[in-house]
Amino acid sequence: MATLLIAEHDNASIKDATNKALTAAAALGGEVDVLVAGEGAKGAAEAAAKLKGVRKVLLADGAAYAHDLAEPLAALIVSLAGPYDAIVAPATTRYKNTLPRVAALLDVAQISEIIKVVSPDTFERPIYAGNAIQTVKSKDAKKVITVRTSTFGATGDGGSASVDNAAAAADPALSSFVGEEVAKSDRPELTSAKIIVSGGRAMQSRENFTKYIEPLADKLGAGVGASRAAVDAGYAPNDWQVGQTGKVVAPELYIAIGISGAIQHLAGMKDSKVIVAINKDEDAPIFQVADFGLVADLYQAVPELTAAL
Repeated sequence: MATLLIAEHDNASIKDATNKALTAAAALGGEVDVLVAGEGAKGAAEAAAKLKGVRKVLLADGAAYAHDLAEPLAALIVSLAGPYDAIVAPATTRYKNTLPRVAALLDVAQISEIIKVVSPDTFERPIYAGNAIQTVKSKDAKKVITVRTSTFGATGDGGSASVDNAAAAADPALSSFVGEEVAKSDRPELTSAKIIVSGGRAMQSRENFTKYIEPLADKLGAGVGASRAAVDAGYAPNDWQVGQTGKVVAPELYIAIGISGAIQHLAGMKDSKVIVAINKDEDAPIFQVADFGLVADLYQAVPELTAAL
């Protein structure tokens, strides 16, 4: 059995989600090749070649793959799919957009956000916002799989795979790149941060995120997250959203401030190793999953915590 892993990267390096998805891909058994598609992505390909257990790296370098457009990337993956029994990618925004197209073009059913490989054709995945675990057995000759990376450990270096050039596929020309606004931050990316400080609707304003949440996060070297309610209210940007419709995270420490603990939010962070909750409502659902809970007014408790650190 051979598996093609689609790498999440920034052209210069491989992202942590790739290392974790590689762990899942290796659990399928057989050889694992890695596809790095981008523009000026040689650095990422060389980094992928050093990952333990990788047989070879396929580098598709071209302008068509520069801006994460799903259609040309899906066409490329399908053109390379022939010798592989499984196509695997981390369940990031990029591949939640791309892999369903790959599955449709291959006429197979996608298996989304797996959390465990039971056997090469059987997988576990969460449903109902993580309240139930579904076991899926696929009869498709080719498996198209996305991996919920928060449940897998990261594969380290130790490999010395070759890097081969992959021929670009014909661009379907169904979409074109118009522009982008890139948010830059010195804080760690949410999906790879070891500590996350998140705020909820109780923060009441964007200014309060700046005044209370961000100083605490900076003291801890943490990423900053938010509940959907806070994002919808305009208190925090979209890329901070943690939850079922945001980012799924599993840091060493998750601090939830003014977050009630709606089921959709819990689905995105309940796998965190240690959960600390600060909320003035002692009946808030967040306390049911918290390892440490503080019933207090956040506007008093958070500055005191920040000062103590």
